[in-house]
Amino acid sequence: MEKRVKRDSAKLKLFSGSANPALAEEIAWYMGLKLGKINTKRFADGEIYVQLAESVRGCDVFLIQPTSPPANENLMELLIMIDACRRASAKNITAVIPYFGYARADRKNQGRESIAAKLTANILTKAGADRVLACDLHSGQSMGYFDIPVDHVYCNPVILDYLASKTICYSDLVVVSPDVGGVARARSFAKKLSDAPLAIVDKRRQAHNVAEVMNLIGDVKGKVAVMVDDMIDTAGTISKGAELLHQEGAREVYACCTHPVFSPPAIERLSSGLFQEVIVTNTIPVSDNNSFPQLTVLSVANLFG
Repeated sequence: MEKRVKRDSAKLKLFSGSANPALAEEIAWYMGLKLGKINTKRFADGEIYVQLAESVRGCDVFLIQPTSPPANENLMELLIMIDACRRASAKNITAVIPYFGYARADRKNQGRESIAAKLTANILTKAGADRVLACDLHSGQSMGYFDIPVDHVYCNPVILDYLASKTICYSDLVVVSPDVGGVARARSFAKKLSDAPLAIVDKRRQAHNVAEVMNLIGDVKGKVAVMVDDMIDTAGTISKGAELLHQEGAREVYACCTHPVFSPPAIERLSSGLFQEVIVTNTIPVSDNNSFPQLTVLSVANLFG
């Protein structure tokens, strides 16, 4: 375990929402701090109540709350936490959002669609956030939707360090992007992985959460394929990509992603034997019900700390 960083706790306050308290505890431990006391409850009709149980006047406050499923509940809780800090005269309020929900709605693919990523950015700003710390946004352009500073961290180093500990010959590796939109992410990952070759799965999406694999660009025959994506939701894209890689002669297939959203039927698809290992991080908590033998969960607490 890395040595903890000592901070002045008088002016630096960390608070956790209810979405991922385990990660918040790890971040606080790494920083040598204790999480601030906060009272959060739900009224009978579902309304969220937040009260800070200690003073934050003149403090730099960091609110750790991914907007993971249930996205609307967790986003609303974060907004109320921000408002509570603002009304309690915090000096600066940073929303630490390990997983930024609604980031996929970052542009108009068809007419009369909402750009919900921009709307969410506006709401967070209006609530009183002075800064946002986010991790592996679905697309870099989402940073431009905020009128406040955004610190964007990448979890690639955590996953790359883990892969380096595996006994995989680098000459056998090929990094695979599960779709054309993720090529830049996969290329960056491949460059840091001893400049491994790159392959791309070409797919056609007919509807949200429905993917159809059409073709493979690149050579994976006899190789260890490492599929890289920012999130796994229903696992339709990545599992169909893995099927294609096996058909094209890949020896083993690894899946690497930052955000394990794991909406049904993701677990059935990921544990079906297509993957040697599924490597994710704890930006979103993985419940015991969603665990399976091939799953490895890495901590990003030190990265955020």
